[in-house]
Amino acid sequence: MLNLLTQKYPDGYGDDDIIVFDNHKNEIVEAVEVKTEDTTYLVKVSSKLHYTMTNFDENEVLELNDSGHIVVDFNFDEEE
Repeated sequence: MLNLLTQKYPDGYGDDDIIVFDNHKNEIVEAVEVKTEDTTYLVKVSSKLHYTMTNFDENEVLELNDSGHIVVDFNFDEEE
């Protein structure tokens, strides 16, 4: 999915790319659209998505938690 996102939005997504809708809990959701030949995905917009897309390297192995979500470490060590 990150490959598709970074291919469609190589410079990041903008306000015009964001789709806003109410989910089944009547919460406002902001998402960007990504299409394949047979499927359309709506990917929820968040600061974590922006960070992950910005720092995505298709050759890097991503760390996943037990739920299958990408682990993002927002604690940066300046010595690295």
